[in-house]
Amino acid sequence: MNDITKHFGQRVRYYRKKQGLSQEQLAELCELHPTYIGQLERGEKNASLETIMHICNGLRVTPSQIFEYFSEENSAIIPRRAYNLFMELPEEKQKVMLELLLKAKELI
Repeated sequence: MNDITKHFGQRVRYYRKKQGLSQEQLAELCELHPTYIGQLERGEKNASLETIMHICNGLRVTPSQIFEYFSEENSAIIPRRAYNLFMELPEEKQKVMLELLLKAKELI
């Protein structure tokens, strides 16, 4: 399994779980077999461009969202990812995280 195939599968799993979908539900939305979705998520299968588009449509994401974190050299990725994770937290937990960050900044 190569890194691109593995990363693609991880991103599909991330967006599927974020939307609360099972592999079976995603497979139905994409008109693919559930076993194939599992194989893609584990990086065991290499998706065609057509399949990638079916998956993106089923997940209601763009291909650029799926492939967003492929370039580890891009320094803007980490802050953007941290921001996205932060925004997914409930407001109460956001306040706690903000307090922790402010305290950490004081220590630096």
